[in-house]
Amino acid sequence: MTNWRFKLIFIFLICFSLLILYRLYCLQIQKGEYYEALAKGQQISFGEIKGERGGIFFNEEKIPLAQTKKKNIIYVFSQKIPQEEFTETAGILSEVLMEKKEDLLSFFKTGNTLKREVSKQVLEQIETKKLKGIVADKVWGRVYPQKGLASHILGFLNTKGEGQYGIESSYNEILEGEKEFGQKGKSPLGYLTLFFKERKNVLKGADIFLTLNYKLQYFTEKLLLKAKEQWNIDSGQIIVIEPKTGKILALAVFPSFDPNCYGEEKNYDVFLNPVFQKLFELGSVFKPITFAAAVEEGLITPEMTYIDEGFINIGGPSIHNYGRRVWGEQSMTDVLEESINTGAVFVQQKLGPTLFLKYLKNFGLFEKTEIDLAGEVFSENKTLIEESRPRDLAVASFGQGIQSTPIQLVRFFGAIANHGNLMRPFVVEKIVKPDGQIMETRSQIQKKVMSAETSATLSSMLISVVDNGAARKAKIAGYSIAGKTGTAQVPLKENRGYSDTETIQSFISFFPAMEPRFLIYVKLDNPKAKDSGQSAVPLGQELIKYIIDLWQIPPDYEI
Repeated sequence: MTNWRFKLIFIFLICFSLLILYRLYCLQIQKGEYYEALAKGQQISFGEIKGERGGIFFNEEKIPLAQTKKKNIIYVFSQKIPQEEFTETAGILSEVLMEKKEDLLSFFKTGNTLKREVSKQVLEQIETKKLKGIVADKVWGRVYPQKGLASHILGFLNTKGEGQYGIESSYNEILEGEKEFGQKGKSPLGYLTLFFKERKNVLKGADIFLTLNYKLQYFTEKLLLKAKEQWNIDSGQIIVIEPKTGKILALAVFPSFDPNCYGEEKNYDVFLNPVFQKLFELGSVFKPITFAAAVEEGLITPEMTYIDEGFINIGGPSIHNYGRRVWGEQSMTDVLEESINTGAVFVQQKLGPTLFLKYLKNFGLFEKTEIDLAGEVFSENKTLIEESRPRDLAVASFGQGIQSTPIQLVRFFGAIANHGNLMRPFVVEKIVKPDGQIMETRSQIQKKVMSAETSATLSSMLISVVDNGAARKAKIAGYSIAGKTGTAQVPLKENRGYSDTETIQSFISFFPAMEPRFLIYVKLDNPKAKDSGQSAVPLGQELIKYIIDLWQIPPDYEI
């Protein structure tokens, strides 16, 4: 009886084994290729593999502004943590991640995923603990070691690896590494994506070296912080450029942002670069533009005089001088020295509407500068051109009712400093490809907008503004400095007219004046100061002194 039962069980096991073998045969041999493809479809996908993104550097110092590095990342998958291990896991993580234990316990109940960048030591600690639901990984990421320094030039890389704003956007294709098509597989937890193909087989992106000088960039940004403390500015910009080449040596913007933490910014307007992406009414720094046209046409000379009565009527409300001052008989040089509004109107009236608008267009004020950064804006000032109302043209002569960007103004003053040549401004010095090939940016004369004689005449008049006029606080003994101040009213956003409280105060200058090497522009938005002579000019003098010391520029005349 027992023998019979044993044989029956044995036969049953044999049949069961044969059934399993048959099933395995069907799955692995008859339909093996089908199920293999199905599994790969769930576990393996295909996608682009990008080579390491190129770096961004200060040129001479070769100090990195943007790099691609391995980041140590901790992923906490709360839905994978057993409930009975919540307390223990939260205790361990609170110590290494510097998070409150209570906050972690609350997070575990949400079923969400937490991602944290950590140090190498913390990563190793987590790896040794082997906690359930916790994954330590090293991933490639964009790092900005100088934090907020030159952030408006840099831009940033978004979570998809796409360049946003600044160099990261404008040169995205150049910075990106070579792309290849490869396999990707999911990790055991099903969240992390790992490339089967080695990154070292993919070509790295090109490195970009900027025209910016590290020390000068740092100093200009420090000056804007000083302006915030001293004058409580809403915002501000400083530009330093070589007028003979168009090379931008510093471009500072306040308020700044940290591209490492761009996601923490609430106001996305902070990412826009106001130097070439925001328009404003220039104010009295515009007056040399009007004078350049009249000097070029031979309609005025520095010695020519007119009688100022303190106001002028050209239809509509009367046009007054700043502070409603009456100056009496004044030369054209005096008009620039003391920034007399009626004097600028006198010059514009000599030009007439057609010539005035012709020169504004020729001077590049109704077009882009073609700076090598994406997103540049400009104003065609259509209302001014198409309607050409006499009063609108008159106030435009001293920078009211006409819009521009700071970089357009700087480019024009560069032409005064550079014998009438309008230069293209640029921030990229060279591009170095992975194979060692170097692509250098060459200076570009866009057009000649005035004669060398007009340039020299304007320069001597602007020297007088610093020596004897409203910009006298910028004077430095032994150095010839040409400059112009501006205190512009701010148009009301919803109503016609201008604010009674807000101003834009600025100072633009080049030096050494008769053979200029540097051009600076200081623009302070709504400083709590009387005028630019009190705010922007002293800041400009401090910047000029710093440049003289940094480049060891000798005096150009004896004291």
